Amino acid sequence: MATKIPEAQNRKFKNVFVCRKCQTKMKADPQKILKGKVKCRKCKKVSFRTLKKK
Repeated sequence: MATKIPEAQNRKFKNVFVCRKCQTKMKADPQKILKGKVKCRKCKKVSFRTLKKK
């Protein structure tokens, strides 16, 4: 069984959000996401969710 490396987990999952409409992944500051200052690159929506760990 593979051990989970904290540096790799942070790189893959920290500050990564997914657009609710087009499922595009993007990295952004969580405070900017909550305030609605970040738009999706593809569809220009401001609704995001966090990336789910597998």
